[in-house]
Amino acid sequence: MADGEPASATYAAAGVDIAAGEAAVERIKGKVRSTFRPEVLSDIGGFGGLFAFDTARYRNPVLVSSTDSVGTKALVARQAGRLDTIGIDLVAMVVDDIAAQGAEPLFFLDCISVGRLEPADVDTLVGGVVDGCRQAGCALVGGEMAEVPGMLEDGAFDLVGFGVGVVERSRLVTGDRVEPGDRIVGLPSPGLRSNGYSLARRVLLDGAGLSLDGPAWPGAAHTLADELLRPSVIYTPAIVALCAEVTVRALAHITGGGLPGNIPRVLPDNVDAVIHRDTWAVPPIFDRLRALGPVSPEEMAAVFNLGIGMVAIVSPDDVGRTLAILAGCGLAPVVIGEIVAGTRQVHLE
Repeated sequence: MADGEPASATYAAAGVDIAAGEAAVERIKGKVRSTFRPEVLSDIGGFGGLFAFDTARYRNPVLVSSTDSVGTKALVARQAGRLDTIGIDLVAMVVDDIAAQGAEPLFFLDCISVGRLEPADVDTLVGGVVDGCRQAGCALVGGEMAEVPGMLEDGAFDLVGFGVGVVERSRLVTGDRVEPGDRIVGLPSPGLRSNGYSLARRVLLDGAGLSLDGPAWPGAAHTLADELLRPSVIYTPAIVALCAEVTVRALAHITGGGLPGNIPRVLPDNVDAVIHRDTWAVPPIFDRLRALGPVSPEEMAAVFNLGIGMVAIVSPDDVGRTLAILAGCGLAPVVIGEIVAGTRQVHLE
């Protein structure tokens, strides 16, 4: 370069470190491979993930897809400096949506956007995604690491996931067969999962000024960070096992919108769902949020899961088997309500 000539512009000078990206890929390869199912044909680094779908298993297969993110729970993880479990939440949000159609998740892809790529942090984030995929039984067949200086500040990140599952058309769970007299079985969630964190952060951290290092509530043996970063339960294996044995009439994944917002999505127009609040114990974190907000009962129900992360609607004759199968999968199911004639409403009593 001659004297006086400007230095050549580089990607690194613009804030993107190609070498760091390559180092991050090398760190995660072994973890990602550990999720592979026999149907996976590709390795890490290709332009697309290859999955040899076994059509012999199905007469009339239907593919089910879903995509989601972890939302502002990522801000809590960043503030606490704990990135190891947020990937589990990402997988849970996607695969449990797929399972809510009665489908078995097959494969998953993630997209991690960061302000500045730190290979160790990406390794930790992907480790959580890998853990979630193992729990769900799906393969992590690919993904993207995007360094986006100017869009995200150093240390900031966003996680997005996409998954595909399959179900026999005759076994699709659509809700169209729900009828009065059916029972509603709830699957407990010990915490917020990955929903309502904008309100939770506003109430607990901004409003009440609580420390993430302090107790989750007076007398709690764990910290507020422990509580808010509690990994989402992945219901998929239990739901897949249930659908293999029982004709489930409807499944609702209780995410943003809570019970009133999600159950109507699977109800016919001629029925209502009656939910009895006294049938399960609401985790203490929800009482803490309600009191400190203060947050009205209606707003609590419309934002948070209140301790129920998934519901299955089954005929009265199938309740016993449903409870036994779900309990055998390590969950603690409880009958929380019933279906009555109505106009597609949810009544919390």
